[in-house]
Amino acid sequence: MRPARPTLRCLREDLELSLPPVTVPLDEIEHPILAKAAEQFADAGTKHERIRAIDDQVLFKVKVQRWRGAVWIGEDLPWLVAAGRREDGSGDDFYAALEADAKAARARYNAVHTDGLKTSTYTAHLLPAREDHVRYRAEAAVRFVRGLRAALLELTRATLRDGREHAQDFDTFTLGLQVRADEGHETYLAIRITGSVPANLTAVILGVGVQVNVLSHVRMNEASF
Repeated sequence: MRPARPTLRCLREDLELSLPPVTVPLDEIEHPILAKAAEQFADAGTKHERIRAIDDQVLFKVKVQRWRGAVWIGEDLPWLVAAGRREDGSGDDFYAALEADAKAARARYNAVHTDGLKTSTYTAHLLPAREDHVRYRAEAAVRFVRGLRAALLELTRATLRDGREHAQDFDTFTLGLQVRADEGHETYLAIRITGSVPANLTAVILGVGVQVNVLSHVRMNEASF
């Protein structure tokens, strides 16, 4: 199961948080309900409590402190689609308000569609929209570069220890790295890429590889003093 994340609507309207830059994945935002959702849905085999009042979608409960949330799972990715605070015995209680809003949305839908809904609720407007998927894909690129940088750093450390090539397998390609340093002076970097990669990815690997090599070279020189 991939890390739970909020929809952009939930982030802005329910949690009242500003949208961070794309370099900050939404599942890394610090908030009690997001942390609880990440913990609760980390294991696909864990049982969850369904929100029974909602019958048009399968939504699950998330509870922490006074925060309450609704999670929808799509393609092994949990989304926090709505959130609010617990108010026992009040019409403003999150789950009571969620049910009321969903029933009102169903009434509005049926008022303008001849083929009315047979369910008692309507929550499709809460589910991830196009902008949510665009954001997720943009973050995936950031995550890849993060992982690539970490892999190159580890490969650089390994090859500096013995002067041999070290490699790591990715989804569709294998990346090999060999660095040779002449007592902290000239440094030679060889990068081997085998497998299927987009043309622009090679430039990214080379660019990150050079940065990592320079960084390692500086650290090696610092360590020699």
